[in-house]
Amino acid sequence: MFKRILYLQLLMLLITSFFITQNLFAVPSGCENCHIKISPMQVKDFNSGKMSESMTCADCHGEDHSGSDDFAYAQLPTIETCGQCHEEKAEQHLSGKHALAAVAMNAMPYTHMQPSVLIEGQKGCGACHALGVTDQSVRESEERQYYPYGMDCQICHTRHIFSKAEALEPEACQTCHMGFDHAQWEMWSGSKHGVTYLMNRDINSENRDRTPKCQTCHMPNGNHRVFSAWGFLAVRLPEDDEEWMGYRTTILKGFGILDPAGNPTNRLELVKAGKIARLTKEDFDAERKRFTDVCKDCHSPNFVKQNIYNADQMVKEADKILAGAIGIVAGLYKDNIIERHADSPVYPDLLNFYNVNTKIEQILYEMFMDHRMKMFQGAFHMNADYSFWYGFAKMKKDLVEIKELAAQMRDGKK
Repeated sequence: MFKRILYLQLLMLLITSFFITQNLFAVPSGCENCHIKISPMQVKDFNSGKMSESMTCADCHGEDHSGSDDFAYAQLPTIETCGQCHEEKAEQHLSGKHALAAVAMNAMPYTHMQPSVLIEGQKGCGACHALGVTDQSVRESEERQYYPYGMDCQICHTRHIFSKAEALEPEACQTCHMGFDHAQWEMWSGSKHGVTYLMNRDINSENRDRTPKCQTCHMPNGNHRVFSAWGFLAVRLPEDDEEWMGYRTTILKGFGILDPAGNPTNRLELVKAGKIARLTKEDFDAERKRFTDVCKDCHSPNFVKQNIYNADQMVKEADKILAGAIGIVAGLYKDNIIERHADSPVYPDLLNFYNVNTKIEQILYEMFMDHRMKMFQGAFHMNADYSFWYGFAKMKKDLVEIKELAAQMRDGKK
């Protein structure tokens, strides 16, 4: 009797395994008959996803590749490929900040002088920013030979399963939004919002969606535009607060958007093209309202207003420290204590990042790109520890070091 039961159990296991295997691998396709041998997980992923119910490999990769001799003719999907079925989402993406990622990267003064593997090879900045290369012909151009597999939508909807459920989880954002200059993952996941979400993230939990994740605020109602009010540089124009506008003017000179006399430079056009700052009150207010409307789903209007105001004031406090540091280093440029390139303004250029020749400029770069970022971003991601210890405290430390080094450099010059 025991053996009969055991045999029946084994038979059921074999039958179940057969149907699972059929579901994963046995869709009749010439592509899969080959790829099951050379890249079996691609086949498994595709057949595990929703697209396999109505599509084949040729719908995305074309029909010019049929065997090992002509693999080079397989087309690589682009945003236009996805837009054939997902037109609204593609249009939202193309109107948003992620589609401008390459514009922002290539606008930086020294991007084109970096090793190509960092940019086009996607082992550095290009690993995330090539998301904005939306035209396959640009990827394959002789002028800039980008790594060819960086198609846009798959950055969040991981190939070949293209799961919406995966893309809706905050970890989908973690790959790019973490680390040195934009530690949003660390900030959010350690905040009360993040901790509460992660504690209740079981898909069957009644409390799963009671706190916001990245997509809740940055992609309300599934909108793929993904913009924020302050933008990456955390600058806006105009500024009603005159004191704050004074700090802002110094910072804009440090970005090279204004010249030392306060006049706009050609770099302002790059800021406009990349939409990395809000240059009218209407634009800023529209982006801000989009966020605060989401906040009001859970919080009272007064609670939202006070928290947003306090976070804005953190930007002002950060700007006050950064502007002071820029002014000190600018004085060293003006007095020819720091040697500069012939075509450089009499001002530090923060967008050159680490391509500088002195320690004091390196400290200024870290103050801007690391510590100021953490100070203001931590405030909006509700992480006080990041705002204070990794942001404000570090900026104060940077300022002390800059003052000491400036004094030493002036004494050395004398």
